[in-house]
Amino acid sequence: MRLSNLLAVAAALLGADVHAEVAKLPLPKSCSGVPNMRYQYTIDPAWTVMKIAGSLKQVRTIIWDTEGNMLVQQNTRGVSVHTFGDDGCINSTNMLISGGGLNHGLDLTPDGKTLYASSETTLYSWTYDPLTRKVSNQKTVVKGMSTGVHSSRTVKVVPGQPNLVLLQVGSNSNLDMAAQQPSNGRACIKVFDIDKVPSGGYNYNTQGDMFGYGLRNEIGFVPDPNGVFWGVENSGDDFARTENGQRRDIHTNNPAEKLNNLGDPRTVRNAWYGYPTCFSVWDPSSFTNGLKTGQHFVIAPNSSYNDATCNGKAIAPRLTFQAHSAPIWNTFDDEAKNMYVTFHGSWNRQPPTGFKVVQVPFTRLADGSYDPVAPADSRTGYADIFSATNPGSCTANGLTMSNCFRLTAASWDPAGRGLFVGSDNSAEGEIYILSPKS
Repeated sequence: MRLSNLLAVAAALLGADVHAEVAKLPLPKSCSGVPNMRYQYTIDPAWTVMKIAGSLKQVRTIIWDTEGNMLVQQNTRGVSVHTFGDDGCINSTNMLISGGGLNHGLDLTPDGKTLYASSETTLYSWTYDPLTRKVSNQKTVVKGMSTGVHSSRTVKVVPGQPNLVLLQVGSNSNLDMAAQQPSNGRACIKVFDIDKVPSGGYNYNTQGDMFGYGLRNEIGFVPDPNGVFWGVENSGDDFARTENGQRRDIHTNNPAEKLNNLGDPRTVRNAWYGYPTCFSVWDPSSFTNGLKTGQHFVIAPNSSYNDATCNGKAIAPRLTFQAHSAPIWNTFDDEAKNMYVTFHGSWNRQPPTGFKVVQVPFTRLADGSYDPVAPADSRTGYADIFSATNPGSCTANGLTMSNCFRLTAASWDPAGRGLFVGSDNSAEGEIYILSPKS
């Protein structure tokens, strides 16, 4: 096998959106015609930031084709494709797919020839030509996904077995009790074999294999170099805990957002992560029974179902994040030494939190597996690298309106310029490049 092919396979397994044969491009200081950064920000001294694109509509997902062109899912507008000049700036922008209710999910097979994109209810595929930047042969792959509070549908091709596609659906409400039944097809990630798509497409609720459930809203998930997927989960809102007859408001700092080790979708099936009955602790001071950060709790423990029940049955998160941060996307760097997570930002917490990109250090263990450096009960297992100047002053009117950016997409540039990060603030969709100075 040619070296370039070996590198491409390794990059696909890593999920770092790196293509071996893409020419490197310089990091521009600014680009003509691109508006200034719309919102105030703070950047870690070891990094730089510049705005590469603006005037878009609610950027949700960024991926790269095999020619180094950037494909962007703009919520309800569709999928745009962007090419770059020798100066590293965008030199052409065209709509690849317009409308169709496409709102979040977007991915390509490792060979770059099949494109997937999702609406709230349906996953579609197209034949894609990266040289002409055109699509053809649209097909319905999966249909019948539930509509509800969480409308994004993340799709990921399994790089080590690209006939398998992962497709996520969130819960239908804050506490979607029906989601505890996998047959309802909510708060879960399912696996579909693209080689066996029935006429008219799979039905999400009744077909496909269950990869994992009890995942309230696992919007972002990405494979490490071994093909193990790691997901970030948005947990519940407005919680109170009833214990020993007393009801206490715990919602400011609980439940935690989660970083879950989802396992290898080529082998894992029917894994349960706790929702809608089990949630994870962020701030232990809200509890009186010695629970630690990262452990599970129930909202109203009783003699037959309590915290111990959850900690014995549900898969615990490997790491947790500040409650209400709203993690949207995650991605590894090229050696999986760090994971980067975008926090969309809270809408119902005072003071607000999130509105940032964080770095989660990872390490390779003696058995060859990858794991966060911090222990599971850590509250310092990640660090800010890019954030709103004062997240506590960010207002959020709904899910996309704010006086700060609302960070979403995260994808490493195959041309070497850095980490591309999107914002879906409804005032202006933006894309930034975060670049480590070293």
